[in-house]
Amino acid sequence: MKKIFLLAALACSVMFADAQNLIVGSYNIRNDNQGDARKGDGWATRYKILCDQVQWYGFDVFGTQEVKKNQLDDMLREMPEYASVGVGRDDGKEKGEFSPVFYKKDRFKLLDSGTFWISPTPEKVGVKGWDAALPRICSYVRLQDKQTKVKFWFFNLHMDHIGVEARREGAKLIIKQVLEMCGNEPAIVTGDFNVDQNNEAYHTMLQGGVMKDSYEAAAEKFATNGTFNSFNADLHTESRIDHIFVTAGLEVTNYAVLTDGYWTPNTQPEPEIKGNAAPQEISFRKHIHRCPSDHYPIAARIVLKK
Repeated sequence: MKKIFLLAALACSVMFADAQNLIVGSYNIRNDNQGDARKGDGWATRYKILCDQVQWYGFDVFGTQEVKKNQLDDMLREMPEYASVGVGRDDGKEKGEFSPVFYKKDRFKLLDSGTFWISPTPEKVGVKGWDAALPRICSYVRLQDKQTKVKFWFFNLHMDHIGVEARREGAKLIIKQVLEMCGNEPAIVTGDFNVDQNNEAYHTMLQGGVMKDSYEAAAEKFATNGTFNSFNADLHTESRIDHIFVTAGLEVTNYAVLTDGYWTPNTQPEPEIKGNAAPQEISFRKHIHRCPSDHYPIAARIVLKK
């Protein structure tokens, strides 16, 4: 009887420890457009691979960028374990790209959510901020772990690809919002910032010690490439333009750039190829190595403490 009690206590402690580990991610999924489809990288070809990838890594909460309404619907259908929060950037409803936050419904209770525009007037819908080429948004959630009761905030955004001032001032706005909204509760900020780790806007996110880069903070890293690939698996870069920032008190144990790919047949299949060192029963055919998006997703394992 004593052994059974000890085993039960150990099992409970392991479950509790696991519940404190949070796998978060950021994924620019690339908007659905006909130009990509003509090159073989269309959304209809990619989205099931992309969703399988997310489910395999088991993201608990993750932010996505460049998401059109039909893409959001496809992802929610393919991944029914997730709920999402977000609106279209053009009208605050369904028009324009979303920057939604996905979270596991069974694990978390949604306490609060919303979207603000990255501009001098964050509450005004559809506004382009500073020198931005397009309206840009940040969607957020406040979640509570149903088991541990720990509460935290998660912000997800897509910074402008043109406006230098918009990115710099946008970073200041994000920090201001985190400070005003979150109080003493931990916060995570994910997104496509359209700048790498050497840029002024990136360093603005770190000013004052409110946030830290999960890449720099992680005890262990698996990041053999940067985060943008232009749909070409052969390209390599040191630049990380997608980021996961966390408030200073959060512990980051692991960080990764997930460079998984998939393969599609050539339109004109080549003759069967035998591997030189492979057994005769193993044969190969030429396929095209593709990326699920023109960005690689990034992931971090974070410890949430009560």
